[in-house]
Amino acid sequence: MILMLTIITFVITFISILLFIRLAPKLGFVDIPNERSMHTKPIPRGAGIAFVASALFVSLILIITDYNQLSRYILVYLAILIVFLGGVLDDRKGVTPKMKFLFIFIATILLYSNGIAIETLGKYLGHELFLPGILVFPFTFIAIAGFTNALNLLDGLDGLAGTVSIVMLGAFMWIGYIHHDNLMVMLSVIFIPALAAFLLFNWHPAKIFMGDSGSLTLGFVISILAVKATHYISPTAVLFMLAIPVLDTFVVMTRRIQRGRSPFSADKNHMHHILFNRYEDVTYTVILIVYIQVAFTMIGYQLRDADDFLSLVLFGILFFIFLNLLDQRKKRRKKEKKRNGPSIRFKIL
Repeated sequence: MILMLTIITFVITFISILLFIRLAPKLGFVDIPNERSMHTKPIPRGAGIAFVASALFVSLILIITDYNQLSRYILVYLAILIVFLGGVLDDRKGVTPKMKFLFIFIATILLYSNGIAIETLGKYLGHELFLPGILVFPFTFIAIAGFTNALNLLDGLDGLAGTVSIVMLGAFMWIGYIHHDNLMVMLSVIFIPALAAFLLFNWHPAKIFMGDSGSLTLGFVISILAVKATHYISPTAVLFMLAIPVLDTFVVMTRRIQRGRSPFSADKNHMHHILFNRYEDVTYTVILIVYIQVAFTMIGYQLRDADDFLSLVLFGILFFIFLNLLDQRKKRRKKEKKRNGPSIRFKIL
């Protein structure tokens, strides 16, 4: 059944994207290059409309037939639909960040109503740290909105967001499988082949971009799986499985604050920008980042039953490593030092 669903979703998505590429310019779904773009010519965007719609169509069939009792998660699928519609509006007309957060806020309410929420921060030195009831929903919303936006920001190179998402979806599918969580398994099984079909058109040089309809929805779906995973493995292990988008966002925001800028301002200082500037090869940069995500995912799985205190310390160390490795100012400071010449100090006796 899973193999059949994979094939059906892949075929439907492939055909949908093929048709959407032809219709996108007429419908106004075109990405015009700007100062932060990595491409130089207009390219169709909004492929998320095709691959998310295909995934939701297959999911609807499963809900109607009540396959593996998925009908009890109807509010979850409705929440995904709300975020998807917000992404479609952004691709077509452009919406403010506040409006995006409103869509995610409403969707999170539906998730909370369906029992999907973060209730614990894990075990620290043998003691379980539960969130007070009044903080469960706010913390869940902040975590989901934060990661959804983080994955959206990762969508900066051909094939990057889609491939990294497949790695994370694969990890959560396995966790859902060994813990008999039908929602985790089926969401992953549906979105992985949809993304695989999309990547045939999005791999460098891309024929189409996923747009916010894709990146926002993907981020939201992976957030749902991550929250569900905290019911089975340690929260910090889940954090490792989300490492690349999370670390990239933390590093970029920290760097902006250090420079006296708003942490939410736009720039080209993301991990993929810096690595691309270093290697000047899109495919190599994407594959390198995907390898790093695979490594973090494997570490996270190994830490699934470990004490969260030590795991969190390890994640913090990795954050500072990335913060220094991705510091472009060091390169500029070295150039300035060479240009200005060695400094001479005189000591008066």
